[in-house]
Amino acid sequence: IHATYDLTITKVLDVFEQVFRAEDFKGRWIIDHAEGISDRNIERVKRLGGGVAVQDRMAFAGEYYAERYGKEAAAAAPPLRKLIDSGVPVGAGTDLTRVSSYNPWLSLYWMVAGKTVGGTELYARENRLTREEALRLYTLGSAWFSGEEEVKGRIAPGQYADFAVLSADYLSVPEEQIKNI
Repeated sequence: IHATYDLTITKVLDVFEQVFRAEDFKGRWIIDHAEGISDRNIERVKRLGGGVAVQDRMAFAGEYYAERYGKEAAAAAPPLRKLIDSGVPVGAGTDLTRVSSYNPWLSLYWMVAGKTVGGTELYARENRLTREEALRLYTLGSAWFSGEEEVKGRIAPGQYADFAVLSADYLSVPEEQIKNI
């Protein structure tokens, strides 16, 4: 784990704990990116009622991150599986074009295959998500952040709906082809 990043999260959570206690705050809030978040801080986010917004910068900068902080740090940046298994609300996005592409299929590929768009394997199987889990982060997971999980994020009666015609079936194409949808 990249210690400097987690130290920053620790300090932010220290402040949040004080403010939330003083103001009796019970609203939704997020930690963004979370590349170096520790197990301890994942539990703190959960206890404080927060969520984690995972952006796909590692899909584009994973090689650089591994070179700078080491392969072990990159292998859990962010700790996708731990975040999901912890029960913390997690949503996914592309961070628009600030650090990456607006194309969600590249991000979904990264979360499922554990590889950068350049093909470098960052994550062991234990830190990867299933296709369904990754898609859920983009839909229902992200709806949590806006408080709209009752009307967005699922194909169900009473839900808002956007439709797209895809060039391939995300759930069945070979993993390497996800990024080309």
